[in-house]
Amino acid sequence: MGEARGAVDQLLEEFKVNKPANFCLRDVSGHVFAFSLDQFGSRFIQQQLDGPDGAASVPGLLSEVMPRLVELSCDIFGNYVVQKALDVGDAGARAAVASALAGDMLSLSLNQYGCRVVQKALQVLPEEGQVAIVSELDSQVMRCVRDANGNHVIQKVIECVPTPRITHILDAFLACILPLSGHPFGCRIVQRILEHCKDPMRRGAALDEILKGTHKLILDQYGNYVIQQLLQCGSTPERVHIVGVIAPGIQRLALHKFASNVIEKGLTYCDTRERDTLIWGILGHGRPVPEGEPDPLQAMMKDQFGNYVVQKVLAVANPEQRDVLLSRMQPHLSALKKYTYGKHIAARAEKLLVAAGAQRGGGGAAGGGGAPSAPSSGEHASTAGGEPLSSRGQGPSAP
Repeated sequence: MGEARGAVDQLLEEFKVNKPANFCLRDVSGHVFAFSLDQFGSRFIQQQLDGPDGAASVPGLLSEVMPRLVELSCDIFGNYVVQKALDVGDAGARAAVASALAGDMLSLSLNQYGCRVVQKALQVLPEEGQVAIVSELDSQVMRCVRDANGNHVIQKVIECVPTPRITHILDAFLACILPLSGHPFGCRIVQRILEHCKDPMRRGAALDEILKGTHKLILDQYGNYVIQQLLQCGSTPERVHIVGVIAPGIQRLALHKFASNVIEKGLTYCDTRERDTLIWGILGHGRPVPEGEPDPLQAMMKDQFGNYVVQKVLAVANPEQRDVLLSRMQPHLSALKKYTYGKHIAARAEKLLVAAGAQRGGGGAAGGGGAPSAPSSGEHASTAGGEPLSSRGQGPSAP
């Protein structure tokens, strides 16, 4: 058995200095634990287990470290060895690991490194093995949900364990869907329910609560991710409902830190009809701004959040919508260049205007700049001028 961290393992030190070319897993017999706790030793074992004889080597490796498998699972480097053993080992090896970790699933789930081992076990174990893990966590599910590490384990439970085996957990979540949606970790749980719950009744109950609270969630630091998830992966009726909530106040919402992300997601993933509703709302339905009143579109272009919404409109609008937008932007281009958040839009608009002028000069038909009488339902263009837009790069599913 290898020594604990802090003691020097002579074979490990020689390996790190000499890096022998023909060194193999058999050569570390008696030193597996020490190697597993070391950055280079752990990587070596993982590489060996990925080799042609890796699966056959797992039982011998495990027999050496089994009494200290929990300790190894909570180690910054050791956890990768345990994960790899679960990944490449046969059913017997996986069962042996699960047995060695039984009784410690909660402490592992709350550990920065141990939670990764539990997640891997949930991925590779058969259904009964998965259910055994869940049974250890049953009374502490909400504690795990609110934990920076444990929430990843509960997400994996929802993804990997058959829905009929976790209905009691889902029912606990259904009683607090909106509070969960507004929680930094709970919002991830709600997203996984929407993605992976195979029970139409329970998914429908979660969805009903979310749709009732759409406006509140759009404005929430974490709830907005739940709405983004529905816009990206939900059904057409779900998108229609969300767009119906956004559209009446879209010019105001486009200036909001979190709601603007939701609008961008809608512009990206909605069908043509709903996308048109959003775009024409942003454009004020093509109507001129009354004299003496501020132009909401101009405010968006100068705003730190709204400018990204306008950039997205330029990217996905159909030609008619883009012409209306450019005609509204053209008088303000010089002023926009003075604003930090207007520079990108001004540069893009100038390129599009130059391209439109060249097209007219070459005899091509250019769209008129006047306000249309009704929104167009034509297909949207996937790019505007063929160059990437500036992006704030917010992740799609997690804060």
